[in-house]
Amino acid sequence: MCGTDNRNGSGGANGVQAPHPKQTQPRANPYADMGNLISNVSRFKIIESTLREGEQFANAYFSREKKIEIAKALDSFGVEYIELTSPAASEASRQDCIDICNLGLKAKILTHVRCNMEDARMAVDTGVDGLDIVIGTSSFLREHSHGKDMAYITKSALEVIEFVKSKGLEVRFSSEDSFRSDLVDLLALYKAVDKAGVNRVGIADTVGCATPRQVYELVRTLRAVVSCDIETHFHNDTGCAIANAYCALEAGATHVDTSVLGIGERNGITIEDLVAEAVEVNTPFNNPITGFCAFTHKAGIHAKAILNNPSTYEIIDPADFGLTRYIHFASRLTGWNAIKSRVQQLGLNMSDEQIKTVTGKIKTLADVRPVAIDDADSIIRSFHLELNDQRDGSANAQPKEITKVNGVDLPETESGAQAVIV
Repeated sequence: MCGTDNRNGSGGANGVQAPHPKQTQPRANPYADMGNLISNVSRFKIIESTLREGEQFANAYFSREKKIEIAKALDSFGVEYIELTSPAASEASRQDCIDICNLGLKAKILTHVRCNMEDARMAVDTGVDGLDIVIGTSSFLREHSHGKDMAYITKSALEVIEFVKSKGLEVRFSSEDSFRSDLVDLLALYKAVDKAGVNRVGIADTVGCATPRQVYELVRTLRAVVSCDIETHFHNDTGCAIANAYCALEAGATHVDTSVLGIGERNGITIEDLVAEAVEVNTPFNNPITGFCAFTHKAGIHAKAILNNPSTYEIIDPADFGLTRYIHFASRLTGWNAIKSRVQQLGLNMSDEQIKTVTGKIKTLADVRPVAIDDADSIIRSFHLELNDQRDGSANAQPKEITKVNGVDLPETESGAQAVIV
C-alpha cells in the first residue's frame, strides 16, 4: 500500500504535516455572490447609454465635442459598450455616430434604432459595431404608437436582423414595454429572433412599472427559452430601477443598460417643494414622481404615443399628485407629432406635410445649439406667416437664409452658405 497514514496529521509520502484548513482557504469576501449557478451578479457587461437614453433627458444638449469627451471618459472607465442616439434622429446625430466610431475606442459603439430597414441601413453606414433594435410589443404601444400587430413585428424583426448580420455587426433585439406585453407573444418573438442568431435579446421596463420579483421571474423564464445573451433596461418611475437590475442579473441576465446620474426619458409635487424649502434641502432632479422631469417626454416616438394615450409611457397619472405632463418639443429629438400639437396650441393651421417641413427646420437649429421654446415658436410662426403670404398671393415667399437666431451666429454649411432655418 502506497502513501503514509495521515491520521496523525502527516501528509504525503514525505510525511510533511498538512496545513490547517483555515490556512489554505482564501478569506471570505462578504460582498461576493453566494454561488447561484445562474446568477451573473459578479460577471456582467455594461451598455452605457448616457449618449442615447441620457440625451432624452429634459435638459440634455450634448454638442459633438461634449459627446466625444463623454465617450472617451466612459471608455477610460472601462465600459464594454457605448450606445448612441439613432442617426435617424437628425443630421448631427448621424455625424456624431460617425465621429465617435472613428475615435478608435476600446469600447464597442452601438446605436439604438427602430425596427425598420431605413433606420438600419442608415446606422450601418455610420460604422458602428452593432445595432440595438427596438419595437413596442405591449397592446398600448401597438395600438397608440406604431399600430402594428405581432405578426408584422416578428416579420420586420427577422428582416432587419438578417440585414445587420449580413454586414458582420452585432445585433440586439429588444421589446419595448416588455412588462406590459403578453408573455406568450413575448416569448414566441424572443424565440424567433434567438433562432435568427441575435447576439442579445433585451427586456425593457419602459414605464418603470416592474417590481424586482416580476423582473426575476421574467428573466428566469426567458433564460430557459433563449440561448443568446440577455440585456436589461430599467426606468426609475417607481424607484425600483437598481433593485430590478440586480434581480435581473441574479436571474441570469448578462448585460445592464446604465446612464450617468440616471438621466433619461422622464424622471414635483407642491407639498414636497414646500417642505424641502422649509428644511433647506433640494429635491433630487431625478426623484420618482417628484423630480422636476418625472413627467417630461422628449423622444419623438414617446411624444406621439403620449399624445394619443398618456398611459403608453406613464404608469402613474401626474394629476393624482397635482402635477401635469410636459411634451418637450424644442430639441433635435422631437417628432412631427409633438410639433403638430404645438401648432394647434398656437392656434395655427398647417397640413401634416407642412408640419413635417417645419419640424425639420427646428431640428436643424437644434443640431447647432440648445433650442428654447421661444426659438421653436418663432420658427413655427415665421413658417406659418410665409404660408399665408403664399396663399394670399402677396409674395412668392421662399425660406429665408438667416445668419442669426436670437442674436446667436449660426455656422456655415459645407457649401459656405448660412444654415437655412426659416
